[in-house]
Amino acid sequence: MFERLRAFLGLKQPSYSLRDDLEEVLEDGAPTSSDFTPEERAMLKNILGLRTLRVGDVAVPRADIVAVAKDIRIGELLKVFANAVHSRLVVYGETLDDPVGMVHIRDLVAYLTNRASQTGEGGGKGAEAGAGDDSRRTRRAGYDVAALDLSEPLAETGLLRHILFVPPSMPAIDLLVKMQATRVHLALVIDEYGGSDGLVSIEDMVEQVVGDIEDEHDDEIGPSITQEPDGSWIADARVGLDEVRETFGEAFASMEGAEDVDTLGGLLVTLAGRVPVRGEILPGPPGYEFEVLDADPRRVKRLKIAPASDRIPAEPAGEFPPGGPARTSDDMVVRS
Repeated sequence: MFERLRAFLGLKQPSYSLRDDLEEVLEDGAPTSSDFTPEERAMLKNILGLRTLRVGDVAVPRADIVAVAKDIRIGELLKVFANAVHSRLVVYGETLDDPVGMVHIRDLVAYLTNRASQTGEGGGKGAEAGAGDDSRRTRRAGYDVAALDLSEPLAETGLLRHILFVPPSMPAIDLLVKMQATRVHLALVIDEYGGSDGLVSIEDMVEQVVGDIEDEHDDEIGPSITQEPDGSWIADARVGLDEVRETFGEAFASMEGAEDVDTLGGLLVTLAGRVPVRGEILPGPPGYEFEVLDADPRRVKRLKIAPASDRIPAEPAGEFPPGGPARTSDDMVVRS
């Protein structure tokens, strides 16, 4: 019977294992007699690849984590939820390295609804009664939103939930199983020193199998590269190098360090040996240079790609960060 199944799937014989056979069938360019659709092939390949995927490969970087302090006021928390468009937020004590749990938007809405309902029932406009006539007394349930205390600290509401703590080396499939078993769908990635290094949601895990999942609140336009009238290009640092190569050609593929990173921002950090500062200019592939337009101490956010100019850096002075002096657009001179 197994031989018939093997023949139906188009698997070759002899083989070392069913996994090897499946991987062979799913290879790009393999015969399609196995009756798998392209979507099924993609998902099966992703499932087979889960065993080599680590939590650190999936996690959102620390710099992109949206978190709130445990003493944040309810009114401010509502604003954070509105701007973050996440259903769960990490809650910390003093800093992000002191996480105390998470808060879910559904719990917050239920809490506010319950409090408004309690203040809206009974007296005032919520009750109509004839004096001494219980039979005619009615009680109208309502919501008195104005009576809500939005200055109440989150820590006093009892809304905090547990969050998982996992190392970056944990197999991704193990975390997925743990999330399913514990019904906790958010995990903080903790580094060797006990600090918060990243964040993983169950959506991040599922996307490793089915691909990107976008809901009503996700931006329709992702990281992009746009050309300016002067011929330069403005790029989001999160743009993938594959998209950069499609725009500028294979010159980017031959750059030192390009094979070790996935994004344009990662390439700049590799080239500089550190996180470049705003205004810093770095040499790009032949004929191009990078200028950092926006950055913080943790990452590059936005940059310009422009044809290499004849400008050379002015003679620097003073102390420099690790990796050498920063060449910036403000300290350039024109070669005569």
